Amino acid sequence: MKTDLELALECAINIYHQYAIKHPIDDYLSKCEFSELLKENAKPFLHNTIPPNTSIDDYISKLFSRADGNHNGRLKFTEFLTTLNLVVIDAHNRSHQCPRSHDRHPDAGHDHDHGHDHGHDHGHGPAK
Repeated sequence: MKTDLELALECAINIYHQYAIKHPIDDYLSKCEFSELLKENAKPFLHNTIPPNTSIDDYISKLFSRADGNHNGRLKFTEFLTTLNLVVIDAHNRSHQCPRSHDRHPDAGHDHDHGHDHGHDHGHGPAK
């Protein structure tokens, strides 16, 4: 049985490949593919990590620019991982700045029980 983290990591790889092969067929994400990937798979998550007074498109552009280390206008997988790292760090920091009532009780202190089992089936069943 795979752990939640194993499933999340496999899901990140599979989603990357699903979008990287769109236009053109390669193993890179264009800015458009990157934007589609985030908007279609992480929009609620982005809404919780976006800085105040920033649009989703501006935030995605900023993430893309920060991750595109060689400035070639496309992201290879390692650059994509950098982006995920930035988004997850933003999300974690915001979770401590603005605790939401559905996440934990305001007096709970720094209880790090961040259960993320949302009942999603990502199609990662046993190999056939």
